[in-house]
Amino acid sequence: MKTYPTKQIRNIVLLGNAGSGKTTLSEDMLYQGGVIERKGSVESKNTISDYNEVEQENLNSVFSSLLYTEFKDHKINVIDAPGADEFIGQVTAGFNAADSALMLINAQNGVEVGTEIHSRYCEHHEMPFMIVVNHLDHEKANFEKTLENIHQNFGPHAVVTQYPVNAGTDFDSIVDVIKMKMYKYNKDNNAMEEQEIPEDQKAQAEEYHNALVEAAAENDEQLMEQFFEKETLDEQEMLQGIKEGIAARGMFPIFCTASEKGIGVPRLLEFIIGSAPSPMERPTPKTTDGKEVPFDSNGPTSLFFFKTFNESHIGDINYFKVMSGTVREGMDLINATTQGKERLSQIYAAAGKKRAKVQEMTAGDLGAAVKLKETKINHTLNEGKTGFQFPSIEFPEPKYRTAIRVLNESDEEKLGEELSRMHQIDPTIEVEYSKELKQIILHGQGEHQLNILKWHLDNIAKIETEFIAPKIPYRETITKVAQSSHRHKKQSGGAGQFGEVYMVIEPHKEDAPDPTSYKVNGSEISLNVRDKQEYDLQWGGKLVFYNCIVGGAIDAKFMPAILKGIMEKMENGPLTGSYARDIRVAVYDGKMHPVDSNEVSFKLAGRNAFDKAFKNAGPKIMEPVYYVEVLVPSDRMGDVMSDLQGRRAMVEGMDSEKGFEKIRAKVPLSEMHKYSTSLGSLTGGRATYTMSFSEYQQVPPDLQEKLIKDFEAQKEEEE
Repeated sequence: MKTYPTKQIRNIVLLGNAGSGKTTLSEDMLYQGGVIERKGSVESKNTISDYNEVEQENLNSVFSSLLYTEFKDHKINVIDAPGADEFIGQVTAGFNAADSALMLINAQNGVEVGTEIHSRYCEHHEMPFMIVVNHLDHEKANFEKTLENIHQNFGPHAVVTQYPVNAGTDFDSIVDVIKMKMYKYNKDNNAMEEQEIPEDQKAQAEEYHNALVEAAAENDEQLMEQFFEKETLDEQEMLQGIKEGIAARGMFPIFCTASEKGIGVPRLLEFIIGSAPSPMERPTPKTTDGKEVPFDSNGPTSLFFFKTFNESHIGDINYFKVMSGTVREGMDLINATTQGKERLSQIYAAAGKKRAKVQEMTAGDLGAAVKLKETKINHTLNEGKTGFQFPSIEFPEPKYRTAIRVLNESDEEKLGEELSRMHQIDPTIEVEYSKELKQIILHGQGEHQLNILKWHLDNIAKIETEFIAPKIPYRETITKVAQSSHRHKKQSGGAGQFGEVYMVIEPHKEDAPDPTSYKVNGSEISLNVRDKQEYDLQWGGKLVFYNCIVGGAIDAKFMPAILKGIMEKMENGPLTGSYARDIRVAVYDGKMHPVDSNEVSFKLAGRNAFDKAFKNAGPKIMEPVYYVEVLVPSDRMGDVMSDLQGRRAMVEGMDSEKGFEKIRAKVPLSEMHKYSTSLGSLTGGRATYTMSFSEYQQVPPDLQEKLIKDFEAQKEEEE
């Protein structure tokens, strides 16, 4: 395979709702470029992109695939990204490698929720994109309705460059209003024949052509002047304006395809070569310290790794973008994250499961490497002392959680290794080993995503597991002052145990003055603070501990033991075993025994005194509440609102956004279990949501009573 200079490289990510035909289009792009000799199909499970077992099992993309095609002396790298919202992490990684996107829209369905999600990510990443109306050969294809839908969502920047003459089962002709020609598909030789536009199509073609010329002129002042002078632009001038418009996200050209038959694909490839930006025509990348690194093939070699994958017969495959310089087979590079040395013994141009060994790649190109020691996704490799480090990919926050456990305890270590590997492949799968909940919690984008993970564990890794309901990380605290004491006394031959502790507890409030006295149950307790210790708790909140002992009632050497006992109880709260927080404790009196007092005695006395005081201090259980945004089609708004209200949601606002309704609410985490599945059922998969932690709020009294009863019952069972 030849080495392509940066200006002859195009990096494209395929976006769109599931079912829009991305994998089929990528298959034809490779076929048109001669990378594959025969096209596969999703149904036949033999596409070059969806080659993983789980993808073939589900007949849907789960992982992104890096592909390439060679067309008219250019290399087009293609990232086929999954369409389902739950695999958005794969799309996000693709944005960090691509320089522009193709947004596929199914001509049967128009703009779907997946289209909207991907377009918002394009906006966030300032990613230029072109629109491809696909499946125009389907019996329910409706270009006019789809075009209306596109304009509702993308506004006047979406401009027709092609339109179908006969959308539907007989579809074979496209009018190209850039060249003002008609392309007719010949099913006998799979070729597109250029023809003159028929008389009955000329008026429509002229209308679209004039709109395109005007839109192209708007992106360049000089072109605008020429347009005013001549009232038109020639083809080259028009293409110049279109190219500038795409790069500035001021134009989203609309193309037409029926990718399964290859209709429209060669012309689309021509347009990508001529008008999509090369890496050097995009904003210059910056390192973490703000240094600009141009895509210069003569600069120092630097690679950024945007994806890690694992294949059983190969091991880890790491995919990179050449950010600077020229990478050659056999180079030794330094990992900016680990400072370790890596040798690139082989480099590949990747076409899904097919990889072509190459000698070198220049700045802007995408490739793959195997058998690297430490390098993974988000790492940077540099030549010598270059020292570049590019920012890590920012993945979306998790919005679904479940607990997982092995059915065979001997598999626990193996499970940990496999979950770590899956996190590398899809960083939106996060693994939490919760000491608090005594569970392994998996966080992800949705139930389907984690079910795919379980399929892998069961069928590929051969680890039997089960998902169980995740516990909720409640917090416990108090609302008023309480006093208590506890005497720990144990005598069973030999040395005994003795310790007695008196304490007062109250809610912690920031900037509150240190206590001098308390009035509890009509009695005044005076305090003389001798020592104050303030702790920021790992789980949030604070513990403030006062030593108010006078007259040597408790020796100072036993105070750390009392504190340890209190801390143990805060880690296993009195009400539900959840973490306790935001409490001030003042130990003001007690008793010792000259022989039997020891650290264990005072730890137990302190723990039990705290437990008693806590239960008398107006205890309350706090629950985690999440900020949730739901994007839902207008016709399903009522169902979604009713469901949220049934989940104790506090709706904070509603907005309209590009044909969808956005609901903003705060919802308790305990009510969000399997919400993605419920939302999908309510809306036919047309809605999506995001969630992020907001705050802790007090649970309702009836729920608090139930939680306490359930905890007591659980303790009895364990005893």
